[in-house]
Amino acid sequence: MNDGLVDYTLENGVAIARLNDPATLNAMSDAMGEELREAVARAQGEARALLIGSHGRAFCSGANLSGGSFSMDDPERDAGSGLEAVFNPLLLDLRASAIPVLSAVRGAAAGVGCGLALAADLIVAGESAYFYQAFCHVGLSPDGGSSYLLTRAIGRVRAMEMMLLGERLRAATALDWGLINRVVPDDDVDAVALALAVQLARGPRSLGHIRAAAWAGTDQPFVEALARERTLQKQSGRTEDFAEGVAAFRQKREPDFQGR
Repeated sequence: MNDGLVDYTLENGVAIARLNDPATLNAMSDAMGEELREAVARAQGEARALLIGSHGRAFCSGANLSGGSFSMDDPERDAGSGLEAVFNPLLLDLRASAIPVLSAVRGAAAGVGCGLALAADLIVAGESAYFYQAFCHVGLSPDGGSSYLLTRAIGRVRAMEMMLLGERLRAATALDWGLINRVVPDDDVDAVALALAVQLARGPRSLGHIRAAAWAGTDQPFVEALARERTLQKQSGRTEDFAEGVAAFRQKREPDFQGR
């Protein structure tokens, strides 16, 4: 998958999907969303971690309004049709991923691009990066899962500030608020994110179970979280990686996980 709207490569067990329309600052069209869904699905079968990044100076500038699935001349237009057909399924695919997901953010992560960046398990941002809920400036309401992701990561009050005022949240503040994991020089974003992804790709199969438990924990009652932990522990305990981890612990050596 190269030379399209999403550039897909595989490196050291990491599937790297880079948004590839720098002329529009990687504005998200339905076609780009479909290609990204294909990349996510492909990664599940051949990689042990997925890294979502971009080409150019922006991660994603938001929805590509010139390539939408509705007409501004239609008074009955449905601006959310692309969400139902493409972007919500994409976000659900990421939520259900069996492998860890990371995002590498340079420049703007705006609108649906903000939601896409924050839907990752680990988020690495450059010093120039900013997270932008621009919807109030164009008369729309949030998409890309932002209403869920922001309120759970930084709380309702700060999420309201981002969504109602539509001000740019710089990377340093996003880190301080607990919205992202790392802030690094812009030139180092890809390398740092890839190093983390390779580290995860060398980890046990249970990393998929860990992320599943953490995501479920954002909206599960405690009793359901305990039940899920019990189920996932059973599944993890039957993997070859668990046997290897125990053997390595007993032999006082580093484990050699194979993702099985």
